[in-house]
Amino acid sequence: MLSGYGVLTLILFRFVWGLTAKGNARFSNFIFGPATISRFIKGNHKSKSGHNPLGALSVVAMLVALLLQASTGLFANDDVLLEGPLAHLVSYDTSRALTTIHKLNMWFVFFLLGLHLTAQSYYELVRKERLVLPMITGTKLLPDNNDYEEEKHQLFLALPLMLMCSGVIYYLVTYV
Repeated sequence: MLSGYGVLTLILFRFVWGLTAKGNARFSNFIFGPATISRFIKGNHKSKSGHNPLGALSVVAMLVALLLQASTGLFANDDVLLEGPLAHLVSYDTSRALTTIHKLNMWFVFFLLGLHLTAQSYYELVRKERLVLPMITGTKLLPDNNDYEEEKHQLFLALPLMLMCSGVIYYLVTYV
């Protein structure tokens, strides 16, 4: 249950961060339409820092799947040992239905995680494009012109935002 609360906190943070941050973390800078995704698949998309169109689609799918997993867990009931902190707000039948969704969605989350790790490995090992280190450092070597693009870290905005998100989830699971 604690890991679920942690995941819910991180998802809430990521959604708020995607609306308030600057640069590549902002949703409006990496959510692409079908035409751009199609061009990328056909190879007609220039490389830049941040997510490519399929990577962005993967991020959105993982966020939605993890949100579904964490939110259904709040209402889940295994009839033996564990009951989600909000299960008392819904009927027993609704809780059981949400528990079923929670159990089935787990496999979809595992599938997306495997797909994501496979894509990361492909880019790192086959295409020799470093993806993990730029996420941590904020600096990426761009292949077109051998130039670096640097993303400014926004720790002083992120830290209070993370604390706020933690407080919201703590309140949700403790007092609602």
